[in-house]
Amino acid sequence: MLIAKIRNTWRALTSMGTALVLLVLLALAAIPGALLPQRNLNAAKVEEYQALHPVLGPWLNRAQAFDVFSSFWFTAIYVLLCVSLIGCLTPRTVEHLRNLRAVPVAAPRNLSRLPKHAEGELTGDATQLGNELSDRLRGWRRTVRAQGGVVEVSAEKGYLREFGNLVFHFALLGLLASVAIGRLFGYEGNVMVIADGGPGFCSASPAAFDSFRAGATVDGTRLHPMCIRVNDFTANYLDSGLATSFTAHIDYQSGEDLAADHWRPYLLEVNHPLRIEGVRAYLQGHGYAPTFTVIFPDGQTRSQTVQFRPDNPLTLLSSGAVRIDPPAGVYPDADERRKHQIGIQGLFAPTEQLDDQLLSSSFPALNDPAVAIDVYRGDTGLDTGRPQGLFTLDSRLIHQGRLAKVARSNLKPGEQIRLDDGTRVRFDGAVPFINVQVSHDPAALWVLVFAMTMMAGLVVSLAVRRRRVWIRITPVEPGQSSGTVNVELGGLARTDNSGWGDEFERLIKRLLGKEEQRP
Repeated sequence: MLIAKIRNTWRALTSMGTALVLLVLLALAAIPGALLPQRNLNAAKVEEYQALHPVLGPWLNRAQAFDVFSSFWFTAIYVLLCVSLIGCLTPRTVEHLRNLRAVPVAAPRNLSRLPKHAEGELTGDATQLGNELSDRLRGWRRTVRAQGGVVEVSAEKGYLREFGNLVFHFALLGLLASVAIGRLFGYEGNVMVIADGGPGFCSASPAAFDSFRAGATVDGTRLHPMCIRVNDFTANYLDSGLATSFTAHIDYQSGEDLAADHWRPYLLEVNHPLRIEGVRAYLQGHGYAPTFTVIFPDGQTRSQTVQFRPDNPLTLLSSGAVRIDPPAGVYPDADERRKHQIGIQGLFAPTEQLDDQLLSSSFPALNDPAVAIDVYRGDTGLDTGRPQGLFTLDSRLIHQGRLAKVARSNLKPGEQIRLDDGTRVRFDGAVPFINVQVSHDPAALWVLVFAMTMMAGLVVSLAVRRRRVWIRITPVEPGQSSGTVNVELGGLARTDNSGWGDEFERLIKRLLGKEEQRP
């Protein structure tokens, strides 16, 4: 009884209908991953969603709706689909190979009952005519049988239809396996790199990235070492503010160049990534990094250039925050020094547009830069070791009174604001930065190969039709080897009848020639 249940379950799992149902379920299961924020892509968005939905958020979190593609239920559907495809395709492949070795089946007893039927008369030897008609069926698998003076020709074509179907499904299985391998052994990181003499970055550690997504088997210790620095960035815009092109002149190092400190130039463009030994660096976006200089009461200065986040993609109005620690010696006492850290938070406009005192941007190019900032003094959290947001100051420190706002102003390049203790904050201008995505997917090429193979198999399975034709040659006068013979043709479409009627008429003309025919 148990063996019978296992056998029936296996048969149900490995049926083509089950595979189609699992494929539909996989597509449906991927929908939450497209509609809801995913933790591996943006953990902050997940926390924001749960804060906005205090009732629904925890339930979605328990259901792993924020980790769809690594959830147990998505993985279960994925694995079951692979098992179902393997179990379904294996017997079909064996059956197809068996059919390729088999000879076409013998003619039915009554050819006139077939969907396509024709008769005619020819003159000649039945055996010789059978061989001649068989030779005229070019492109068909055929065999000639003779029994009791009657000669039969069996022919069949369209074996490529099943072959294309099998290729399509095996390629689908390979595509699923390639995607799984890429998820296991690949990684992807995003980093903002400042242009025009910025420090650049090296990809030897996940700590070099602003965000990093690693595969299940990637621990971050064996990333491909590569360094990039951006010499300049150019963006072209329409009058409406829409960008037409982005280009970045970069230098990069990899492999032996790292030891020799040799930089190679490259023009990085959208859809033209830098490819180095299986690692690809894409230009994904850009923005601006304002530079602020804090001049402390004793004259010592600290400058910092920090990327601001573009909040408006059309005008590149951006927001961000800067944290500056006083130089050593300004405040000898550590506690006093911590109380005089400077935090700057506000907006940056590449092309200033003012509505009274409210700053906005009218164009994304760096035509008339300006900032609207709030200056804070106190503990910015630099010494706590606690991770903080790149684009905002720690709101908990502000609410606790450890970080107090002491000034607010709109500044243009070169302008400064003076605080009550003599400290001055100066806006020095801005430089562009680019967002670079570094990704490594060892199965990316195989994904492309299997996707193209799927398309080729699908085209073959749709274009090729399975057809069978039988010819029966019977002497009009029994016992005579030559003379007038009756030729009877029958045709059968094993799949669909589309176009079979015209093709059968052409076969009649090819086989019977100009002799009398009686369709």
